Amino acid sequence: MTRSHMTRARYYAVAAILGVFAAAPFTPSLLAQAPQFRPVTDAMLANPDPGDWLMINRTFDQHRFSTLDQINKSNVSQLRMAWTRGLPPGTQETTPVVHDGIIYMFVPGAGVQAVDGTNGDLIWEYQRDYPQSVRPQLARNKNIGIYEDMVYLAAPDGVLVALDTKTGKVRWETKVDNGGQTAGGMLVADGKVITSRTCPQGVREFCFIVAHDAKTGKELWKFYSTAAPGEPGGDTWADMPVEQRAAGPWGLPGSYDAKRKLIYWGIANPNPYTRLTRHGRHDAVSFTAPANLYSNSTVALDINTGKLAWHFQYTPNDSWDYDEIGIHMLYDEVINGEKRKVVAHFGRNGFYYSLDRANGSFIKSGQYVNELNWTKGLDPKTGKPVEYDPKLDLQRYIPETRALRADRGVMKRACPTWHGGVAHQPTAYNPVKHIAYGVGTEGCFSQEGAQVAYKGPDGGIDTPKSQQRKYTSDLYYGAMTAYDTTTHKVVAKAVTDIENRSGALVTAGGVVFTALQDGWLVAYDDEKLEELWRFNLGTPLKGAPVTYSIGPKQYLAVQTSGRHLHPVKFDKLESSSYMFVFALN
Repeated sequence: MTRSHMTRARYYAVAAILGVFAAAPFTPSLLAQAPQFRPVTDAMLANPDPGDWLMINRTFDQHRFSTLDQINKSNVSQLRMAWTRGLPPGTQETTPVVHDGIIYMFVPGAGVQAVDGTNGDLIWEYQRDYPQSVRPQLARNKNIGIYEDMVYLAAPDGVLVALDTKTGKVRWETKVDNGGQTAGGMLVADGKVITSRTCPQGVREFCFIVAHDAKTGKELWKFYSTAAPGEPGGDTWADMPVEQRAAGPWGLPGSYDAKRKLIYWGIANPNPYTRLTRHGRHDAVSFTAPANLYSNSTVALDINTGKLAWHFQYTPNDSWDYDEIGIHMLYDEVINGEKRKVVAHFGRNGFYYSLDRANGSFIKSGQYVNELNWTKGLDPKTGKPVEYDPKLDLQRYIPETRALRADRGVMKRACPTWHGGVAHQPTAYNPVKHIAYGVGTEGCFSQEGAQVAYKGPDGGIDTPKSQQRKYTSDLYYGAMTAYDTTTHKVVAKAVTDIENRSGALVTAGGVVFTALQDGWLVAYDDEKLEELWRFNLGTPLKGAPVTYSIGPKQYLAVQTSGRHLHPVKFDKLESSSYMFVFALN
């Protein structure tokens, strides 16, 4: 029996015992009221129909804003379960795609299902067999893509797969690399499928963003996210061998400015961020280079060539895990009395940034987390931490917060926590009210320094020979933050007992939705963040909610994760996951 058959057999057996197919009462399909399936065009991706949700954050500008308003402040409390669907067991942080009433969703174990959006009936299913050697945490995904008559899956064995939207049959597949695909996000734009790759065990070879032809799967270009010697930024790693330079773009997909033909993608921290043995000076400190480009940065790439147009680095020489793998939102905004074309980002380091999306120049910033102590602030002209000195081999910042290699056994306390602010969680933006929404983790953490050993000159971390780093968290709680993108001030904040691993969705109905790890699906007022409704689904939630419509009816959908993560103290064994869909009576 193959892996996929075993997975499905186990799933159906557990489902039968638990009764997970006991969904809401049967609802006749409304798909007959929707248009026949239409191929997804570039025009649709750029300006989707109000009832569709064609990518992880709905639009190229990554707003996660829906113009649907049937569900609104006055009636959101009347939301009821429309249907549920049990899915195979496994961890996921995924967002479905919805087109012409059909939901296409990634399911645990590297699968895709197409279901009727009105009642959850299965239309087709694809389940990929992959090697047992693939780590379980890689067999998850942030999103799938859709274009013309194909659905795209970045599988955990390093293969990009195109499926027929009507049948689920494989149209083509291509090997992306030999290191195994990660749980990163996907952007489909301008006839290209663009995915990203993390750096397993500190190997630079796998740190890249890559574009494939959407029709054929042919590789078009590849951008390595760590600069090599002789390249711009190559000297920011001192004389460290190129094979050991690691900073991967593994998180959420980039945004796209069709006018400028630029994509904007976030890059992770240097890996491993507090244990590195840097070549160059050996003075028992963690890093010996001032920046480690393009770690902790936004990179703007030409969508046709993959060439770097510009970059902006948020936290040079990071040692806190403040990577910037999250969403970069595009919008036009009046800031300091001037209308600007902005790429904006909730930084994991605790600051909200507005950059000029044509050249990456810094516009304005503001602190959005409650606790922040790793720097005294940002330079209002450059956006760099005020302590940053490009002439130094090692950035000190606030020494009491920065654990270096010499600090073995000494715990240094820093805020925000290494989980954020906002990390990978999809953010949202209301273009009418000029408010951005971020969900994540508030609090602080303490850590000690440690030294890492490499297997050889080609990279690869020798874990048994590396020192193990100790770390603890305190003041650890979740929050949703509403942020005024004109004034750069926090408008409101809703605090939760535990970290939020999901994401935000804002609608024209004046409602912001999110989901929590302890099973609550929650709706807030979009200005005051006053709670309007909540519903407990009895299973952990880490996927971000979406909304769509079929005929006259609006729906709210969220995929459950099937597994709790620290610090929620529940059973960590994988269980069945679900798709839950709500609507008004």
